[in-house]
Amino acid sequence: MVTGKDRQKQLAREHYQRQLQARAEHEQKARRNAIIGTTAAVVVVIGGVVAATTLLGRGDDDATASAKPSASIKPAVADPKPYDPAKGTCGYVADEGSGQVKNVGTPPEKVSTAPATMTIKTNLGDIVARLDSEKAPCTVNSFKFLASKDYFDDTKCHRMGTDFPILQCGDPLAKADGENPTDGQGGPGYRFVNENLAGAKYTRGVLAMANSGPNTNGSQFFIVFGDTGLTPDYTPFGTVTKGLEIVDKVAKKGVIASAGGDGTGAPKQPVVIKDVTITSKS
Repeated sequence: MVTGKDRQKQLAREHYQRQLQARAEHEQKARRNAIIGTTAAVVVVIGGVVAATTLLGRGDDDATASAKPSASIKPAVADPKPYDPAKGTCGYVADEGSGQVKNVGTPPEKVSTAPATMTIKTNLGDIVARLDSEKAPCTVNSFKFLASKDYFDDTKCHRMGTDFPILQCGDPLAKADGENPTDGQGGPGYRFVNENLAGAKYTRGVLAMANSGPNTNGSQFFIVFGDTGLTPDYTPFGTVTKGLEIVDKVAKKGVIASAGGDGTGAPKQPVVIKDVTITSKS
């Protein structure tokens, strides 16, 4: 028999998938517009050569500066490269996404597969996780880089579910007040491949990447504190070993319900990441 709670979980999962699909469609549209915009620019440049001798007073920099806020005119970029065990490298490519970017640079291509431990210091206590550098080297390398740049400092976890047991964090610009429409759209301005998906399960304690489609990982991640039933589309890169009770307590406080009516929203008890540190064993 299907219970009301089971139905609520199903609705939450479906809403989560719809949100990710909507973000993927938005980014695909932006890249499609970029190609169109670049093609049109070529035509403009050809026509502009004739007029250049009389219009030397206006430089290209002026036009570029006025267009910067729009991701739709960015040229399309290649897909990120997966981990190359022979070279010990990962590929990261530029991605403006929705335009909600906190840019601190791009991770180094050279990565380490040594075991690592991540400590997330929050306003409610420490959450510690063992990171799987061997199965998700590009992901762990990205987290090491962002942590070294203080990227996560003073950021808020913007989404939680009660029947859909996840706490989602890593949007550096999220307000987590239940009113900001761009919460969940923030990122570091680059993306990288999915990893470790074979047989992936999202059960209590799993740490995984949020994304908006294949190979669109940025900085957002989620902590699972129950059984989500999600399909294996999100890179699992670690397991919480300490502090999961903090997430449980936050969940008991409830959420600011979103318009989707699926029981997810900003947590009523704010979760603020104060600092992230990652240590590796040689």
